Amino acid sequence: MKFLPLVWRNLMRRKVRTIVTSLAIMVAFVLFGALMAIRAAFSMGVEVAGADRLMTIHKVSLIQPLPASYAQRIRAVEGVTDLTHANWFGAYYQDPSNFFANMAVDPESWLRMYPEFEMPEAQRTAWIGNRTGAIVGIDTATKFGWKIGDRVPLMSPIYRRPDGSPWEFTIDGIYDSPVQGTDKTQLFFHWEYLNETYRNVPAVNNQVGWYVMRVADPSSSDQLAKRIDGLFANSPAETKTATEKAFVSDFANQVGDIGAIMIAIASVVMFFILFVAGNAMAQSIRERTNELGVLKTLGYGEGRILALVLLESCVIAVVGGGIGLVLAWMIIAQGDPTGGLLPVFHLPVRDLFIGAALIVLLGLGTGMLPAFQASRMKIVDALRRTG
Repeated sequence: MKFLPLVWRNLMRRKVRTIVTSLAIMVAFVLFGALMAIRAAFSMGVEVAGADRLMTIHKVSLIQPLPASYAQRIRAVEGVTDLTHANWFGAYYQDPSNFFANMAVDPESWLRMYPEFEMPEAQRTAWIGNRTGAIVGIDTATKFGWKIGDRVPLMSPIYRRPDGSPWEFTIDGIYDSPVQGTDKTQLFFHWEYLNETYRNVPAVNNQVGWYVMRVADPSSSDQLAKRIDGLFANSPAETKTATEKAFVSDFANQVGDIGAIMIAIASVVMFFILFVAGNAMAQSIRERTNELGVLKTLGYGEGRILALVLLESCVIAVVGGGIGLVLAWMIIAQGDPTGGLLPVFHLPVRDLFIGAALIVLLGLGTGMLPAFQASRMKIVDALRRTG
């Protein structure tokens, strides 16, 4: 700490260069935060997918339904402790541009399966008891201004009502979640409401989109998945079962490996900023060659000179990078900038720590070579140079 005044005076010697270098580092880390938030958004749900949950879909495609009668046979499989199901509804509110995720589910088993969806007990009870009721994530409720008790009309291109009118749901609950990364834009309603409406349509009646089951031992998930698929082998509706995390990851990767792309871009940015800051640091040391010679004459050893130069580069990195990370966090905290394309938009705590580590590494990396050269410089050579 006693060397900080000396370091600060050195940094302020060329104020414009110090400010420009710090701003470049700041911009780099704002960009880093944004890239990591986009990466998290496109891997939506992968990190929070339950390790103890399996998903079963039609072997051909997710859009192919499965018979509701499969539920009883899956429940009977040893190792399955709970089961629920869902149908993708695909509806929009008022205008096709107001699309958001909505599904028909079995309320009680769905909430057991996903305890991260939290709401007051009174709202939970009201939803379970109301056949035309629905619960919605707090983000969507805020976006459209929905409140408890509102009647919400939705149009589904997949499931059209026989008379062509909109489906109407009463908002019985608004859920939130303390688990970062949970999608709080979805709407869930009673599968029975959908099923009864299509009771005279065999292709839809008593059909579900997919099953979700909780397993007693996550380590045996692969073997359990094979047993479940074996139950329906050679049937008209064969199944494909895997961990929920695998399904969510595969779904996210359908648009490309966005995570790898974001990491590649962030790596290129860090690589170039390393050269920019390193060049500025090297120039600063060259300008102070005579002064370093004087310090050595006064008894400053190689280790102390090395520490002084490294401390200087780390201060620039910490100031610029720290401000950049804070700005990135503040901007991202405002929510999805796309208006719904990225419903889960946040900067994971893990990436904040990675960013902090990168700041330190950047400071050490930009200062290491100039610091080593300065510490190894001979007094006679240093005093002879004019800069």
